[in-house]
Amino acid sequence: MSLTPEKASELKQIIQDQLIKMDIHGKIRAVLAETLRSEGDRGDRPLSEEDFLTALQRRGIVEEAMKELSFANVTDALNKSPSLTFFCCFLSLANISPLRRYLYLQVLGGKAFLEHLQEPEPLPGQVCSTFTLYLHFRNQRFRSKPVPCACEPDLQEGFLLEVHRDGPGDASKMADATTMLSICDPVHMVLIKTDTSGDTTLISSYFLDWRSVLSAPNGKTGVSVELLGVGSECKVPTGVLNLKLEMYPPLSEILSPEVISTQQSLERQKNAEKERLFLVYAKQWWREFLEIRPSHQSKLVKIFAQDENGVNRPVCSYVHVLRAGRLLESPRQAARFVSLLAQERAPVVGGGARQEQWCTMMAFLCRNKGDCEDHATLLCSLLLGFGLDAYVCVGTKAKNTPHTWVITCGTDGTVTFWESLTAHRYLHQPKDPEAPPLVPQPKPTYPYRTLGCVFNHKTFLANCQPSDSVELCVFDFTDSSRWKAMSEEAVRSVCAPGSTSSLPPTPPLCAPSVHPSEASNQLELEMRYLLAEHRKDLGLVTIWDDHLSYLLSSALAAYELERCTGVSCGNEEFQDAVRRAVPDGHTFKGFPIHFLHRNARRAFATCLRSPFCEEIVCCRGDHVRLAVRVRVFAYPEMACAVWIMFACKYRSVL
Repeated sequence: MSLTPEKASELKQIIQDQLIKMDIHGKIRAVLAETLRSEGDRGDRPLSEEDFLTALQRRGIVEEAMKELSFANVTDALNKSPSLTFFCCFLSLANISPLRRYLYLQVLGGKAFLEHLQEPEPLPGQVCSTFTLYLHFRNQRFRSKPVPCACEPDLQEGFLLEVHRDGPGDASKMADATTMLSICDPVHMVLIKTDTSGDTTLISSYFLDWRSVLSAPNGKTGVSVELLGVGSECKVPTGVLNLKLEMYPPLSEILSPEVISTQQSLERQKNAEKERLFLVYAKQWWREFLEIRPSHQSKLVKIFAQDENGVNRPVCSYVHVLRAGRLLESPRQAARFVSLLAQERAPVVGGGARQEQWCTMMAFLCRNKGDCEDHATLLCSLLLGFGLDAYVCVGTKAKNTPHTWVITCGTDGTVTFWESLTAHRYLHQPKDPEAPPLVPQPKPTYPYRTLGCVFNHKTFLANCQPSDSVELCVFDFTDSSRWKAMSEEAVRSVCAPGSTSSLPPTPPLCAPSVHPSEASNQLELEMRYLLAEHRKDLGLVTIWDDHLSYLLSSALAAYELERCTGVSCGNEEFQDAVRRAVPDGHTFKGFPIHFLHRNARRAFATCLRSPFCEEIVCCRGDHVRLAVRVRVFAYPEMACAVWIMFACKYRSVL
């Protein structure tokens, strides 16, 4: 059973409060004292944990606790219906409303993952590649435990999904089968492979229609799901997952399979008709755009883009208003978060041109990396959530390379470019093509060259200015002579939330998955070991200066703050502290470096490729003292900024 972090925390607190209320600690202490006395009187062997647990059961403490926590008759109930008993206990403990319906989705293992047919059985303690299954359903996200990759992976997991209506005043009502039939939100399942170096690969992205359980006689049904590949392999099966779906509480009335299939058929027809009408409109709009100037044929005006499953979707459907709650505090911090997700282009078998693949937001977040299009759509969504007027730009940068970035338009007319891969911001000042040659023109600092179109969740605009050069572009979107807009109604018909059931739902962001202090300490210990071993191989002794290592923390904090806000601060204090820590006649050298991962060996190998770092690590001289400091800054999802600083001080000898 997997719970969201918030539910798990709430469940733990409820159990703790109930145990304190029944004075469980006092009762355990009394039994422990009595057991120790009886064991001491007999002079037997020392008390073991098993003896103590037996004493607790004999005194009825365990049974009493079970009854207090609504686990009465646990043994008999578990033999009869383990899932139902667990669910009833969970409802009692977590204070979940009994007036709502829940879908319990169990994964009962996988099979036919033929790519791993020759995968050897991992030895105990051996590091191996793993599969992790991620789920998203109606604003709830879950993940399974990682299991070793195999032809038949042992994915055994349960997920409790809450099903409820969105209408005002309906949240407290029990949803019946007819009500749930109208809930067409799928369960989005994303399978990720993580190799031994921590690198992730998107294996499959599948949308499960769960409503077949509404016709199951006993509220339970088994489903075998065939997972397909992604990108160029989107038609190739990758494996099969065996699932069990169960409704809680059980339905008093079930639907016939014909009713469910009819509803699904009507939804498909409705979606197909909306998409057909939008395609007809888009073709007409494109013809009108080409009639303005024949040169528009070569502009990067992208109306549709393929997702990881090879499905063509309007580009506006990839952008949503996304609010990060307490996880991100400002637009610039949001830009920093997006830039920490690694860039990786869609893999291509063989040579040829770059293959473009726009991922759904869930697949992008689970994989923790993607191409510039994925970064730009996520950043635009977050900036919209912060109340900015944001758009995704499609154009080119140096060497005519296709690229996407984000633009925000201020109420005072300022136009700002946001590079989603680096979190850099650039102020746009257009050149005046009609100005005299001697009049100074602003020099662009941004890397962008041409611009074909801009869009967000409800607007699509094509650049119809005489030149598509970014430095000449005027971003007055209300001027129809410069920007040709699509009908907002047409965009809304296929891109607005709930407009079609074929749209992938927008997942919420998850809290950071790493503890910054623990991760920093662990990585620092590993870096110290690697540095000492490297010097040992060179015949050098390593003596650490812990005080100097501690002083490096302020520098690393200042570096991360500068990346977030663009403001540099704290450098004066760091320099003053170092001057005090380095005696007269000694030399100090420091080398900071930034990573997006926490693999110590990869990071150390990268550091040694820098001559500045190697000079510090291999420092020889009189009274050499070494220091290393690691700071891990945690961000939502699995993103983290890792700063490492190597330093040394030694006596200068002329």
